[in-house]
Amino acid sequence: MPKIVDHDKRKEKIAEATWRIIRRDGLDGVSVRGIADEMGISLGSLRHYFQSQDELLAYAMRLISRRAKTRIENLPFTGEARHDIEMVIAELAPLDEERLAEAQVWLAFAGKAISDSKIRALSREVHEELYAGFRSMIELLISQKLTIDGIDAEHETRRLHGLVDGLVVHYTTFPETLNKDELMSTVSYHLNQILINPKEK
Repeated sequence: MPKIVDHDKRKEKIAEATWRIIRRDGLDGVSVRGIADEMGISLGSLRHYFQSQDELLAYAMRLISRRAKTRIENLPFTGEARHDIEMVIAELAPLDEERLAEAQVWLAFAGKAISDSKIRALSREVHEELYAGFRSMIELLISQKLTIDGIDAEHETRRLHGLVDGLVVHYTTFPETLNKDELMSTVSYHLNQILINPKEK
């Protein structure tokens, strides 16, 4: 019987090989030929899944977001807003090898977005998804009357988004200056500033 190939899994493996090259050689070190070599497959086999390098990079970039969403969807939510929000933020932070790899690849894409319009468009897409997620967090806290008076949802969303992005950049780029506990305790400290009766951590 012919071997049954899971095309989605195969595409993910190709994307993971692309991530390895990006982590090792940077985004400029990526080529379709190099990815095929990394996978140990022919160029023709790779083109069966992706017609161009741009298509492959777009898939590799979106896979980071998709995997983070899947992890978040599978979290053991408790219904306690503060606790659940911190769990979600932890899934966006580089707290283990998997999430560190994602952050390193994401930062490589973000740097390239300055000069590459296609990558910038993809970066903007994920940026807006993250903003929407942080907005939902803030609105949840407000709706449950857990925040101090006078909270502006948009400003607080931008502040939380900027804080988490900055912490991810700092930890990924200079891990010797910030450990995992400090990263999450900084998030907790920030939330304490906007909550009525914060639980100190």
